[in-house]
Amino acid sequence: MGDGEIIVRNRFTDLLAPDQENDFLKLWLDMYFEIEVTTKKSSQEVQARDLNLLIAFLIDATGSDYRLNWTPRESAEFKNYLQSVINEKTGKRRWSDRTINRIIAHVKTFAKWINKIAPFPLGNPMEKIKALPVGNTLEIERAITPPERRKILDAADLLLTHGGLSKDRLRFKDIKTRPVRKGYRPYRNRAIIYTLIESGMRRNAVTTISIDDIDIDLKTVKVVEKGGGQRTCNISTEGINAIRDYIINERDLDTDHWQSQALFLAAKTTKKSSGRLKAWTINYIWSEVCKSLNIKKSPHSARHAMGNYIMKKTGNLAAVQRQLGHRNPASSMQYARITNKELNNLLDER
Repeated sequence: MGDGEIIVRNRFTDLLAPDQENDFLKLWLDMYFEIEVTTKKSSQEVQARDLNLLIAFLIDATGSDYRLNWTPRESAEFKNYLQSVINEKTGKRRWSDRTINRIIAHVKTFAKWINKIAPFPLGNPMEKIKALPVGNTLEIERAITPPERRKILDAADLLLTHGGLSKDRLRFKDIKTRPVRKGYRPYRNRAIIYTLIESGMRRNAVTTISIDDIDIDLKTVKVVEKGGGQRTCNISTEGINAIRDYIINERDLDTDHWQSQALFLAAKTTKKSSGRLKAWTINYIWSEVCKSLNIKKSPHSARHAMGNYIMKKTGNLAAVQRQLGHRNPASSMQYARITNKELNNLLDER
């Protein structure tokens, strides 16, 4: 036992007696920061805010922050609480998965410290509480909604008519007639938008597609994913038709110049290119369309939308994993979540 723990035992001798009614977590929290926590002030402020969330929850759930009220069951309820609270202004969850994991980490450290000095009757209340599985950018609430999907696809179709956005970024509804910019590739850009939305593949994967990787009859596309592995990705009829339209109507404009097997080619007027598009170009094409609609979503939001769609239609995690190419099934599990609002609506429909 360290000197800090001995000091705590000496100063909390009365509090640790089983017949005392003043063994409160707030007192333990004060002692925790006085003796145990050595991080910088800004970090301590975050820790204190996270730990006070737990204390406030216990007071609301059990009537007080009495230490022995903190049980493994209450810890599980606290985790559920963090996942279910909705921000009334935005209609979205108050805390992201990453924030919840930070809160859980701070609470676990606090619980472990207390349990070493004054063991809980049912053991460390946070011992079996696990962090949420979080990928690099899997904020699935950022998925494009069905109405947004329809608007983006409609805007992509308009690229063929209007030649895309000019650099003054006028909205599509304001565009009457405009000559196509030099080197602009509306069929290609339309096909890229459709590929992202109708397959759910990553933007980097889109850049790896070669012309021979397309099977129009089977509606499949071979892509190279993170780590260099190749997989076959299914795509909708609309998606494969958009790719076919690009191949028939536009791709030949650039094939002789680049002599590249890439499906999506840079315009031959582009300087310093191998012919194969980069991920930043995919981002630019996507953002040009979304800005015209005042939609603030990244290309990855189309991937999340595909995961949500498959889960809602089939309830099959294996289908999500296969279509999105997840190596870790935990990544697919995120699409099985249900919000508090969705759960209430489901119960009300009985």
